[in-house]
Amino acid sequence: MIKKLVDYFGSSENTKQKNRLGYIALALVVVADFWVQISSYLEAKHAVHAEHAEHATHHVTYIWDKIPGWGAFYGFVSCVVIILVSKFIGHQGGIMKKEDYYD
Repeated sequence: MIKKLVDYFGSSENTKQKNRLGYIALALVVVADFWVQISSYLEAKHAVHAEHAEHATHHVTYIWDKIPGWGAFYGFVSCVVIILVSKFIGHQGGIMKKEDYYD
């Protein structure tokens, strides 16, 4: 089972399918984030007592936490920044060596 999975993701023949799976996964994360935001809003709106309405939504510390899809966007941008900084440090910082370094 694991060998099939590794062969599938390691093969360049399945690039279009892998890209589609990645885009679907990203879309599902964004949709789930919207769903959580909307459901918490509806819970607050339909709260029976006014004093319980503030507990129906999750606590928001910063204003951008109210933006639907913020977590997915922030996670994606953070991942891209980590990759770019790592590549810069590796190539420009002298950490990477040529293939024949130890020969």
